[in-house]
Amino acid sequence: MIKTMRSMLCATALGLVVFAAQAQVAADAFVRQLSAEVVDTVKADKAIQAGDLRKVIALVDTKIFPHVNFQRMTASAVGRHWRQATPEQQKRLQDEFKLLLIRTYAGALAQIKDQTLEFKPLRAKPEDTEVIVRSELKGKGDPLQIDYRVEKSGDTWKIYDLNVLGVWLVETYRSSFAQEISAGGLDGLIQKLADKNKAASAAKG
Repeated sequence: MIKTMRSMLCATALGLVVFAAQAQVAADAFVRQLSAEVVDTVKADKAIQAGDLRKVIALVDTKIFPHVNFQRMTASAVGRHWRQATPEQQKRLQDEFKLLLIRTYAGALAQIKDQTLEFKPLRAKPEDTEVIVRSELKGKGDPLQIDYRVEKSGDTWKIYDLNVLGVWLVETYRSSFAQEISAGGLDGLIQKLADKNKAASAAKG
């Protein structure tokens, strides 16, 4: 139950943010501006709030994942085993991991109603290429802490990890992935992710 809640919260957090901008502008300014765009889209789209998977996938693919360093995120979650994976295994891991997160967003994004995202002062130097943007999601109940690890990639900012309630997303998946790899190797992990995605797809009908 706790892992499921954390996954939902992490998905909600990741679904709120998009990174695309000139590198000289502060990372938190882009998070503030573009996450607001995503939140507004979700709030205005009844189909997304109703859990329309096709609309969620479209939102994620066009506004979120193009601005995520997904290879770094997947490699970090797989850990040392990533270097042992063949190019085909790496591709399948990225594809299945991405689909897993997208399907998690379907439920998480639908929960966005009246929440607002407030940002804390950025603690970084202008020359820093990796920074943490800290924020809180506020609504009914206690504020939800959300921290984003972002990096400069050419002239853009990209996300490569996030923290919700003191738990970093990559670290959470690294633990569960390690157990699957220990039991069935990299192919076993890929099959496990594929099975979860197929089950989720069937449940959505």
